[in-house]
Amino acid sequence: MNSAKNAQTCAPINMAMCAPDKPALSDITLLYQDEALLVLNKPAGLLSVPGRGADKQDCLSARVQAHFADALVVHRLDMATSGLLLMARGADAQRTINHAFATGLVQKRYVAQVAGLLDPDGIWRTIDLAIAVDWPRRPLRIIQADGKASQTRWRCVAHDAHGHSSRVELEPLTGRSHQLRVHMQALGHPILGDALYAPAHIQAMAARLLLHACALSLAHPQTGTPMQWDCPAEF
Repeated sequence: MNSAKNAQTCAPINMAMCAPDKPALSDITLLYQDEALLVLNKPAGLLSVPGRGADKQDCLSARVQAHFADALVVHRLDMATSGLLLMARGADAQRTINHAFATGLVQKRYVAQVAGLLDPDGIWRTIDLAIAVDWPRRPLRIIQADGKASQTRWRCVAHDAHGHSSRVELEPLTGRSHQLRVHMQALGHPILGDALYAPAHIQAMAARLLLHACALSLAHPQTGTPMQWDCPAEF
């Protein structure tokens, strides 16, 4: 991903200055705000939006909307995934950003630690494997020829010190549920800590899913100015 104007790094905004009469956002970090959008760092283990059932109502969108009543959802991260998540402020910004996502004008990059050793040559490669719902085991997904077209760019950038895993960067070109997790499993290198797609011994190699949304860029929905945010993974 090329550098963009107005790049922002993972520096939190003081929430007391944003909404002093509201409770804290807990472990969510607000990285950027203006009249059109909010950029947040979602922790692993928190839903992006409410789920089914009373026990699944606590989520990033609800916490943010307690501070910003006009905040609207434009995309999601899996509960187990951490990192950059964008919310629109108001219906006009939501429509513009939704269109940007739908037409591939939003660039997203993730970092993950995966099982096994890949060549750390830094060369970008593409996984082009269709994904479908695994109906008997939903919400799981599977690789299936008549599924929805799904493409992921990836490259290996390093090995861990013990030579048991590889660090990869991932760029989804499509937005299927669980896409990165399913594609890395299909490549034969599941993500460490993945409770859905990794075998037990690989799941046990990490206390959480080691997948983090580390970079996001798009044109500002009001001004068209290129914007980019970067937030390094904690693993």
